[in-house]
Amino acid sequence: MAATGIVEDKNNNNWVVQSTEWYLAAYSAEGVPNSNHLKLRTVPLSLSYDSIPDDHFALETLFISVDPFLRTKLTGTLDGLYVQQYQLNQVITAFAVGRVIRSKDSKYKDGDLVLVPTAPVAEYSIIPSSRILRKIDAASGISLPDYLSSLGVPGFAAWVGIVVLGDPKPGSNVFISAASGAVGMNAGQLAKIRGCRVIGSTGSDDKVKLIKEEFGYDDGFNYNKESDFDVALSKYFPNGIDVYLDNVGGKMLEAVLNHVNKHARIPLCGMISQYNKVWTEREGVRNLLNMVGKEVRMEGFMLASYWHRFGDFAKDMEGYIKDGKVNSKNKINIGIESFLDSLASLFTSSNIGKVVVQVKA
Repeated sequence: MAATGIVEDKNNNNWVVQSTEWYLAAYSAEGVPNSNHLKLRTVPLSLSYDSIPDDHFALETLFISVDPFLRTKLTGTLDGLYVQQYQLNQVITAFAVGRVIRSKDSKYKDGDLVLVPTAPVAEYSIIPSSRILRKIDAASGISLPDYLSSLGVPGFAAWVGIVVLGDPKPGSNVFISAASGAVGMNAGQLAKIRGCRVIGSTGSDDKVKLIKEEFGYDDGFNYNKESDFDVALSKYFPNGIDVYLDNVGGKMLEAVLNHVNKHARIPLCGMISQYNKVWTEREGVRNLLNMVGKEVRMEGFMLASYWHRFGDFAKDMEGYIKDGKVNSKNKINIGIESFLDSLASLFTSSNIGKVVVQVKA
């Protein structure tokens, strides 16, 4: 039986689908990408067995992860992060959960659910099986969107930042910016599991309430209500900051450096406040001298350097989810057509939790 949306030609055993996909029409050097940069098109795709190369499979996309780092692949320059750029007129890629619908790799069979880090942002595609990060156990009790949230890029980034690089000890004072976002919600819970006092900054009073009630933060503050971050951090960290997971950069990072304890660690996960600016307009940090006197370690990281730890992360996080120690909040937008608006929503204060596009049921 053909998958949903596929026309089966019984005369020549050929499956043909009209697949909708997002492609890069023009680079976006600054600002929020729009329909001038990313466009939709529909292309015919043959899924006949003979058209699939060996060690490849046909994928039906179910859920697509929408993450801030995708913005950095749309600038047309390396721009400080040195990430590989999307190519013009080519379909873009993202983390996705999909269903194998025809396989030419004996390790995977039709119907298998898989997690793919670089899946085309398309309804259907043919990709090499080497791209599969893991097979998903449908009976695990974990929702498929959570494989793109707590068990996906955001959860992995939080785990690397907190567990591997931050490594806070019980009783440590931990600060997390963008605390109600996809990375922040996981990072706060991981720090609490390690017995830390955890404070977060968010963009609204409702989000402060959320991180305290749903993600276990000890406290938090609305950065839009704070006229002086230095004063705010003095209030919430009278004994200083031991670990700061930075997701925003800019003025918040600068203020944190006035409150770090000796040997503090600052994993740099992302700087979303700076992504939509060209480098000459980005905010600098004036008080780096504090790092010298306090012997602070500030370290940027890219997940590509830690894929060898993904198995450790997945084992930890699956246990936490099943034990009820980690919860997630997912914003699920329906239809592949919603991808561009979903991406744009990441750069507004309205966004809460993990944004996922549901392509197929």
